[in-house]
Amino acid sequence: MEKIAIVTDSSCDLPDEVVKNYDIKIIPLRIIYSKREYRDRIEICADEVYEKLENEIPKTSLPSPEDVNDLFKKLQEQGYTHVLGIFLSSALSGTYNMIKKLAEAFKGLKFKLVDSKTLSMGLGFLVLKAAEEIKKSNDFLKAYEMTEKAIKNSSLFFVLKTLDYLRKGGRIGLVEGTIGELLGIKPIISVDEEGKYYPYAKVRGRKKSIEELYKIIKEKLKDKKCKIAVMHGYAEKEAQKLIEKIKEIENVEDAFFGQISPVLGVHTGPGLIGVGVFEV
Repeated sequence: MEKIAIVTDSSCDLPDEVVKNYDIKIIPLRIIYSKREYRDRIEICADEVYEKLENEIPKTSLPSPEDVNDLFKKLQEQGYTHVLGIFLSSALSGTYNMIKKLAEAFKGLKFKLVDSKTLSMGLGFLVLKAAEEIKKSNDFLKAYEMTEKAIKNSSLFFVLKTLDYLRKGGRIGLVEGTIGELLGIKPIISVDEEGKYYPYAKVRGRKKSIEELYKIIKEKLKDKKCKIAVMHGYAEKEAQKLIEKIKEIENVEDAFFGQISPVLGVHTGPGLIGVGVFEV
């Protein structure tokens, strides 16, 4: 009988109770300071990253190959036969390609890997979909094919207080706004079909950017049932108000709330509010 492991990375932002409930294996990305390196979500939490930003903006890095290989060996020892791996956008990180190379070299497990073309709960919803299918049918190929198809059902929108951190991290992509920022323009950022950031809409001011975020989600929910996740980066009160409003919209099937992973916080800085939408 097939024994299937669901594997993802720490940028998925799934709540700990969901990870535990479905026994999802998470490979940590790394956060690197001048004096120490941390494994994301394991050795450092998001609040610690934000508190340290004034003194030092750390670098981020792919998971260590040792962590990946150690997980594969452990899965093999535990009797797993198949691994369905779903990872953050290859256009934003080398994680997917690195794990793909390690999987190709690892003998004894059958792998199917998915480039989610997204991140945060955009990725988390895909992982959850796969985990639910495995729990229901234990059908490896069906879960893989469903996950690939479901990529088009997952979308992500977020606003930032400043674009400085995206810029410093080299993740700015199609979102540029030096002049716009001087005028108080706040882009609503989304992820395109290639898995890159782009400006979905532009508004002036923080308050209006959050209002626009709400309008976008309301439009998405107009004629489709969706799961929703509101995530924040050191902006809990504003995000809490937003999720309470969103929950009142018809067609919200399920709602998640939480803080983004430390590694994502490095690239977005304090003040992020994001919404993941998954059409069911």
